[in-house]
Amino acid sequence: MTYIGLDLGTSSLKAILIDEDQNVLAEHTVAMTVARPREGWSEQDPQQWFDATCTAIKALGARADLSSVRGIGLSGHMHGATLIDANDTVLRPCILWNDTRSFAEATALDADPKFRDLSGNIVFAGFTAPKIAWVKNNEPDIFAKIAKVLLPKDYLRLMLIGDYVAEMSDAAGTSWLDVAKRDWSDDLLAATDLDRSHMPRLVEGSQSSGEIRASLAQELGLPKGVVVAGGGGDNAASAIGAGVVKSGDAFVSLGTSGVLFAASDAYQPDAASAVHTFCHALPDTWHQMGVILAATDALQWLSRLTGLSAAELTGNLGDLKAPSRTLFLPYLGGERTPHNDTKIRGQFLHLDHATDAKEAARAVVEGVTFAFADCHMALKSTGTTIERALAMGGGAKSDYWLQAIATALNIPLMVPQTGDFGAALGAARLAIMAVTGAGPEVASMPPIAKTVDPNLSLQSAFSEAYARYRAAYTTLKDLPA
Repeated sequence: MTYIGLDLGTSSLKAILIDEDQNVLAEHTVAMTVARPREGWSEQDPQQWFDATCTAIKALGARADLSSVRGIGLSGHMHGATLIDANDTVLRPCILWNDTRSFAEATALDADPKFRDLSGNIVFAGFTAPKIAWVKNNEPDIFAKIAKVLLPKDYLRLMLIGDYVAEMSDAAGTSWLDVAKRDWSDDLLAATDLDRSHMPRLVEGSQSSGEIRASLAQELGLPKGVVVAGGGGDNAASAIGAGVVKSGDAFVSLGTSGVLFAASDAYQPDAASAVHTFCHALPDTWHQMGVILAATDALQWLSRLTGLSAAELTGNLGDLKAPSRTLFLPYLGGERTPHNDTKIRGQFLHLDHATDAKEAARAVVEGVTFAFADCHMALKSTGTTIERALAMGGGAKSDYWLQAIATALNIPLMVPQTGDFGAALGAARLAIMAVTGAGPEVASMPPIAKTVDPNLSLQSAFSEAYARYRAAYTTLKDLPA
């Protein structure tokens, strides 16, 4: 038996084919585009997702036999508002996770105590509910036609199986889920003039959500009866791919955005900390995470500014040294944990004539590192203890960055051996569970290539630099927007 994992990212869709021993037999990635029609807006055409999926699965079929495929798992970027009418027609481009237009609506919803009480989280502008409130306030004709609100991967699921289904980890990021009860909240839906009829039914990530449509299966070269698992939001699916499934397990993700993720077997929210407390993709498990909006994205910004690639900027930083006097605050599009501030923007401090591209790169890497330290501090305030963490994402290829994070957070970072242990693998693992009934043992941790320990001799210097970073934030947040 074989299984497909689909990871719907913001800039690309990745598909992998694995066998029952989780060996990767084939993979394919399809690039996608994002539209930014106004400042702070970020949108995507959902048709891209389905087109990319069909292209990717056909590409897998050109490289491997798909006749033994038994299950498909879905992962996707979270919080997106995909609005469809009674005929399943998309009403407008999907408003994505990094769109900040609904900050006023988010503030208004968050002022209602029941949102934090029931969802366990601040209502962030990137979440789904405030986006719907924005549509109601600014596009009332579209709001009146809404029959269903679907998250991105769940719209893709609709195209695959012809049914409206979501799962707990992704639904927890809408601000409509009672995260403790793992069910839609009628009270929270009513606050945005919606009800359960507008919502898909819910399954666990490791359960079946249905089977792929027979006509589509034939078109894609798949057998009949292929099960589509509930799947997971991108971070929960990445955790399944990395084996981060029980209390004490954690990962640091250095992707476009940054995530410090800790699994938990208990629901322990602390909304005021701006830590995200969501359902995990497995039954009766939850997770907490601190989220920063610009991790490698900050380095890409510097790359565009200097004309040097990210690899060129970080490739010659050498061994870890005391932090640069130059400070960088990586709030290029606002920040989530722990600040919950959509209006704040990034800043370079203490530039002088000697500041060159290499020094600026160090400052950017260290600024993102200190943003992770903020997340770690917020997680500790909730009672979550992280003793070690896996290092994941493109930024984890930088030894300097890993040394800096390990030192600033005072935890060892484990670097997996070469291979893909991210969301696509996690989605495929969830497909195995949905088809076979297997449990969390399917989601083992990957073999570790090396462990990066904190540099004890530099911890004092990093603590002092972090204190300067915190002071700079305090000054920056008080400046006029």
